[in-house]
Amino acid sequence: MKAYKYIQTPLGKYLLAENGKGITFLEHVALELDPRIEKGIAAGEMVEADTPLLLEGERQLQEFFRGERQEFELPLDAAGTPFQLKVWEALRKIPYGETRSYKEIAIAVENPKGVRAIGMANNRNPISIITPCHRVIGKNGKLVGYAGGLHLKEYLLNHETKVAIEKGLIKADI
Repeated sequence: MKAYKYIQTPLGKYLLAENGKGITFLEHVALELDPRIEKGIAAGEMVEADTPLLLEGERQLQEFFRGERQEFELPLDAAGTPFQLKVWEALRKIPYGETRSYKEIAIAVENPKGVRAIGMANNRNPISIITPCHRVIGKNGKLVGYAGGLHLKEYLLNHETKVAIEKGLIKADI
């Protein structure tokens, strides 16, 4: 049985879902929900529940927002194409408090001309924050393209930068 749970964060409410094998979904609910999630809930294929995995996911997300967690230790089971899965894996390798350009991710996944494809894969990331698509920025350093809205991306990047500086993970630009 697939299960989901609503989680309150400093950014508002998120929906976290799992399928018994891993986390499948994390999205801000101010957005239009992924049709697969809506369909699963409507058909009774997904139930709202406090499963051990969802409770652990909630705990780790709360630690992240308190600045106590920089890496997530959760099993993931995102549905995507082989290319999307490769991109999402590359996103999870971006260190906390740092950013990469779409071009840098394209090079990392051995598709240096695939910048637009990287953007599409980023946009289809079903597990936001845990798979940190917010850490990808334009080549000029500008914030671009975030499904949750640029205000959420800016908040997440500022939060991570502040915590990373406080913990000595990165140096402050002077």
